[in-house]
Amino acid sequence: MDALAEAALGGARPEELDRLPVPATYLAAHTRVEDVEMFRGVEDKDVRKSLRVSEVPMPELAPDEVLIAVMASSINYNTVWSGTFEPVPTFSFLKAYGKRGYWEARHDQPYHVLGSDAAGVIVRTGVGVRRWRPGDHVLASPIQVDDQEPATHADGMLGEGQKAWGYETNFGGLAHYAVVRASQLIPKPGHLTWEEAASTPACASTAYRMLVSDRGARMKQGDVVLIWGAAGGLGVYATQLVKQGGGIPVGVVGSEEKAERLRALGCDVVINRSEIGIGDDLDDPDSVIAAGKRLGKIIRRETGEDPHIVFEYVGRATFGISMFVVRRGGAVVTCGSSTGYRHEYDNRYLWMKLKRLIGSHAANLQEQWESNRLVDLGRIMPVLSTVYPLSEIGEASRLVQCNQHIGKIGVLCAAPERGLGVTDPAKRARIGEDRLNPLGVGHQ
Repeated sequence: MDALAEAALGGARPEELDRLPVPATYLAAHTRVEDVEMFRGVEDKDVRKSLRVSEVPMPELAPDEVLIAVMASSINYNTVWSGTFEPVPTFSFLKAYGKRGYWEARHDQPYHVLGSDAAGVIVRTGVGVRRWRPGDHVLASPIQVDDQEPATHADGMLGEGQKAWGYETNFGGLAHYAVVRASQLIPKPGHLTWEEAASTPACASTAYRMLVSDRGARMKQGDVVLIWGAAGGLGVYATQLVKQGGGIPVGVVGSEEKAERLRALGCDVVINRSEIGIGDDLDDPDSVIAAGKRLGKIIRRETGEDPHIVFEYVGRATFGISMFVVRRGGAVVTCGSSTGYRHEYDNRYLWMKLKRLIGSHAANLQEQWESNRLVDLGRIMPVLSTVYPLSEIGEASRLVQCNQHIGKIGVLCAAPERGLGVTDPAKRARIGEDRLNPLGVGHQ
């Protein structure tokens, strides 16, 4: 660790951080442009072969940006997409972005530093930054917006200039340092460790927008909510939000181990996918309807009614069933398609039963802060199941790629060990260690 990151970790004062030099290079997990074709014709696109960890040049800081010494990050599915160079290589994003101006040109590099989550300490601020200063403990929103775009001021996610930070931009959070716009910053809850805090921004806020926000499904008390992939990074936060909001979470998982973890998290109804019998012929309408009837029968048996909302991000493998099983007038809200983007469903169930389909993506900054408030209040818990060092980013990402993970996979960046970063031990004690680790974080 360099002197600046070490000082940030040790709680140095702003003036001390200002005196220490910013290193010319830093350690980062990244992909390389020369590897883009490495998986051509290969069935198993193993991200352990494409994700590298080595020194990269430190970028210049723009006036509206801050430099964060990243203590911890986490794995999101977009890291898998980046590592497989699918559906398109991210270098195409960086090249197009780099044509927009001087500061954007920095992003067009032969390497792409990944990561859409980060918890750390501000060590530098651009001359245009007003509300933050070196030494502040912060989280990074996974969304970068263009504040000069009119639509951004109605909803940051509606602006054409919004980008997934660390996926559609460079200099992301899986590194010892990250470049973040001031409009991405969120205060870190003081009762959480670095790795716990880093597990919350992207997935918790995405689930919040999908379920709670006016722009999502507008969940209310008593709503039955079907959650696909309920033991995954998004699903475990969705389960908590439904439970905290007075709804009835119905989670679908792929193994009995995941089912047990989800029950411990408080999910009212847990269904193993094997009970539904989803077939391989995803385009066969009879197969989809048969699976939907089996699922609907289980949900009605356990709750007495059909779901008001389906929390959908699995995509092609489940989408037709989601549209079938949600009740008349209900809503399917979707934010992704991890099993494929092209969906087949019977449109009669959408239009004739007055169902709603809601597209959702990440969360705007206000929704990020509202979601983080619930974490800070101890209402929503971090959902780490294991933590890896940055040097093993390939192994950590492979778990997510193969759907072998539960909850979130944490990554220690500049922090040398787990358990650091707590500045409010009294609140942590009030909430309790067991509640803060509902999935029983593993050791690596």
